[in-house]
Amino acid sequence: MNPAGPLVIALNAWIVPGLGHLLLGRWIRALGFFAAVGGLAAAGYALRGEVFTAHSSDPFGKLGFIADLGSGIFYWLSRYFEAAGPDISRATGDYGTRFIAAAGVVNLLGVLDAYGIASGRRG
Repeated sequence: MNPAGPLVIALNAWIVPGLGHLLLGRWIRALGFFAAVGGLAAAGYALRGEVFTAHSSDPFGKLGFIADLGSGIFYWLSRYFEAAGPDISRATGDYGTRFIAAAGVVNLLGVLDAYGIASGRRG
């Protein structure tokens, strides 16, 4: 078991994609998760996808917020990456919204993986 503790590892893995694996000495997984989450998020922002906020009254908007928030630091940096704002009137903006949500889901899977490794349940 890692001296930092599984919850600390999981929190670090959520905030910066791949950081939990990096702290566990899993360099390749760390790089893979950072590249995957960062690539999906950057592609979504470049396509001008929508980043959901916590104040949505729509259940799908709330689910989108949870997925987007899962991308950690990329969620907070979205205001800088998406200076022009979303454009979901075009198909590319709609795809971008899905890429941003996918980035969060991939990162949450990385958090679960890092937690499992840190707690000794995974190899």
